Amino acid sequence: MAFELPKLPYEYTALEPHIDARTMEIHHSKHHNAYVTNLNAAIAGTDAENLSIEDICKNISKYPMAVRNNGGGHFNHSLFWSILGNNGSKPSAKLQAAIEADLGGMEKLKEDFNKAATTRFGSGWAWLCVEGGKLKICSTPNQDNPLMDVVTDCNGAPIMGLDVWEHAYYLHYQNRRPDYCSAFWSIINWDEVSRRFEAAL
Repeated sequence: MAFELPKLPYEYTALEPHIDARTMEIHHSKHHNAYVTNLNAAIAGTDAENLSIEDICKNISKYPMAVRNNGGGHFNHSLFWSILGNNGSKPSAKLQAAIEADLGGMEKLKEDFNKAATTRFGSGWAWLCVEGGKLKICSTPNQDNPLMDVVTDCNGAPIMGLDVWEHAYYLHYQNRRPDYCSAFWSIINWDEVSRRFEAAL
């Protein structure tokens, strides 16, 4: 079962002006597509061909670096596309209560999440995860993610992620990563983040 590039649930223009259509098109059709192609090549003829991308990530130490980089790239981007959208949604009551209890409220979540994203040196991701029934914020380098058994300081079930590789924002924001991180809060599909939160509990 070869992995496939997921179709976006919206048009490339849907996230403007926060993320421009050209960036979305290149990011999805070129960058993510390359991760899928390279992942399929890396797992050809191995047991990983029959596993879900989540199970591959959870056992990533068993596989070569090509699987770690491209498998992470596929999982991370698939999650990223799903939690974006200009739909005016809000966190569910249950998620909002957890944000208050575990993270000190929405403004503190934004502050700490943006800090995780802007201080990640080089390329990587910022994450909102559920670990032991509680929310936490952390970040990973490159295409690593909190599911991976090689990641030691950012674990849990990721329910929201922000791509801070330069290809995610450079055309529009150039070196202004903080501006990109701030814009992210205007295009979150909280219905999907809330769904993932419920599933992770």
